Amino acid sequence: MRLKSAIFVSALLRRANGAGAFAAVRRRGAEEAGAVFVKVATQDGRAALYGPALPSLEGLPEEGVRLFTPLVPAGAPESEAEARMVREMRYDSDLWLVEIEDRAGRCFLDLSRG
Repeated sequence: MRLKSAIFVSALLRRANGAGAFAAVRRRGAEEAGAVFVKVATQDGRAALYGPALPSLEGLPEEGVRLFTPLVPAGAPESEAEARMVREMRYDSDLWLVEIEDRAGRCFLDLSRG
């Protein structure tokens, strides 16, 4: 059983802000199970975008763990991450968007290995 999206986002905000980054919710999604997307801006016009990883039969994560995959690679122009989020929001009106500003580009997420 996975954590509700609202609880996961709250924990992510605490983790990032506690480590010296600035994190905020830009779009609030469905409390229970809205997909979570995370934009990481490095304050130099560059950004990365992470979204839910597709489930895989190999290397299943521990129960309840949310895995993420890069949708826009680190170091891409911030406008590329924004454009991708516009497309995602057209497709899924229940998604969450968290933005993290961190000079080091840390995402504070568990990333898929696939």
